[in-house]
Amino acid sequence: MGTGHEVSYADPRSFGFKFGSHCKETLFPDDPFRTIRNRHTPVARLKATLDYFVPIFEWLPKYDVRLLQYDILAGITITSLAIPQGISYAKLANIPPIVGLYTSFVPPLVYAVFGSSKHLAVGTVASASMIMANTIGAEVSATENPTLYLHLVFTACFLTGVFQFLLGVLRLGILVDFLSHSTITGFMSGTATIICLQQLKSIFGLKHFTTHTDVVHVFKAIFKNRSEMRWQSVVVGVVFLAFLQLTRFIRKKKPKLFWVSAIAPMLVVIIGCIFAYFLDAEKHGIQIVGELKKGLNPISIHHLNFNSQYLSATIKAGLVAGAIAMTEGIAIGRSFAILKNDQIDGNKEMVAFGLMNIIGSFFSCYLTTGPFSKTAVNFNAGCKSALSNIVMAICMMFTLLFLAPVFKYTPLVALAAIIMSAMLGLIDYEEMHHLFKVDKFDFLICMAGFLGVTFLSMDYGLMLSIGLALLRALLYVARPATCKLGKMPGTTLYRDMEQYPDGTRAPGLLALQLGSPIYYANANYIRERVLRWIQDEDENPDNKGDTVEFVILELSGVTSIDMTGLETLLETRRMLQSRKIGMAFVNPRLGVMEKMLKSKFVEKVGKGFFFLSIEDAIDGAYSLRREMQEKPLQV
Repeated sequence: MGTGHEVSYADPRSFGFKFGSHCKETLFPDDPFRTIRNRHTPVARLKATLDYFVPIFEWLPKYDVRLLQYDILAGITITSLAIPQGISYAKLANIPPIVGLYTSFVPPLVYAVFGSSKHLAVGTVASASMIMANTIGAEVSATENPTLYLHLVFTACFLTGVFQFLLGVLRLGILVDFLSHSTITGFMSGTATIICLQQLKSIFGLKHFTTHTDVVHVFKAIFKNRSEMRWQSVVVGVVFLAFLQLTRFIRKKKPKLFWVSAIAPMLVVIIGCIFAYFLDAEKHGIQIVGELKKGLNPISIHHLNFNSQYLSATIKAGLVAGAIAMTEGIAIGRSFAILKNDQIDGNKEMVAFGLMNIIGSFFSCYLTTGPFSKTAVNFNAGCKSALSNIVMAICMMFTLLFLAPVFKYTPLVALAAIIMSAMLGLIDYEEMHHLFKVDKFDFLICMAGFLGVTFLSMDYGLMLSIGLALLRALLYVARPATCKLGKMPGTTLYRDMEQYPDGTRAPGLLALQLGSPIYYANANYIRERVLRWIQDEDENPDNKGDTVEFVILELSGVTSIDMTGLETLLETRRMLQSRKIGMAFVNPRLGVMEKMLKSKFVEKVGKGFFFLSIEDAIDGAYSLRREMQEKPLQV
């Protein structure tokens, strides 16, 4: 029995209305300004606007002082992790270690003002550090011209901030969605692998090493410089690494003891400093960090270098590192927000990251985002708000003013062990295996990123993985899914007969469901697929001579259509008419129906061939078939 309702042929909406609607859905899917709109007075709207764009104005007046103890504890805890990580990742980026400490002072203050996450703890990350070193180092040597190299790092940080800020302001977070989960997993695992390999220089105590990051060059360099290896450095490195891995194991087995792994890097640094100071480690081939000056961040805005000779390198480093760091930071922030049933605004986070890096580049900081390790420690330490970042910044301020010189005795092998321990946790074997079991193409995308990074370079690995992901997206568009619908016994429901074999096809009728937009890229495929469905049904011996006399296209899954798609449907209809086979259309969506009306598609086909449901189409199919046979072929 049919629905008794007819298809709507309302006049198409105006171009201005549709354009505005599409822009809103594309750029403002979460309708972020609804709280401002709902305010009735100008003062209330101004306050709501400030609350939206500067989140600290929203949460600070409501802050419960009783929560302060938790934020102070969390802030102190993440500071103990920020100090060794800052020094380690700065060395990884080939910049002075003190810059790593600077980066944990100014950016956290900026994020506390503009960030929307309660749990994200900002700081440096290994992947961005490595990208900076790899990209800028290809243009300027960090050893031969360290001052210019450092200035280019600040410039890349500034460009990263501008890129992230513009993405957030223009609501273009959709661009980041092209970095798929599989791409990020493969890229991060590959990056963690090559970072671990780079630390072998410090672990073995080598003085000479390769500037390349791939596996082949690293092992060639180790073999070539094997005479420089110092067993003392190897022993110290292995002991520190084993200790750090043991604390990670304890944290995994007993989550309440998270603080053990949180303070472990700081303990390694302190023990390493004591060991290096009293045993004169340098005489035994164990290199140390060297001089660290006291004092807060010096202003560096006048050091930003936009010389055209180096601009391409800084732009490349800023965009690639910024996109990876931003995607990682937003994903981590959302992951921990979900655990507390909170929600963060991705575009506001981009603005916060952008301002954090722009302002940071003015004060001798390099690229900053939300690292997983520090955020996990912040979350487990019981942080209640972004105030924990302010506490960390205050603790770092005192460190810079009074304690920085103490860390000059930190052995490089200790920093290498800290980095390797952190990176081993980023090589996500379980997720790779999960991808292999669930989706082989996703696994291929992941492995392209992983193997590309480890055996070629970070750039090529990322491009290979993104390329495969885009190819897959194009295949989805060019080869959309279609299915044959059958009626479920005892119901009026029509479902995919491959998924539900109990479904039955009405005699002489073939109902097909199209599940994607119809564009120039897939229109010919859809026509050929419809014809092949008819051929398969006619040749199927189980149908016992029941040939297809009428085709019903269910269009509720077709979200849009272009002129090529419309012409292809007309051409398919004419081909079927020549074979005495009719075609009807079920439930075209609003946007599709508007195109059909404007192009006179409905007029050419006839309103009698449009139905609201498959049941309606089946009820009217037999009379339509007789009418079609009596009518001359329309061209």
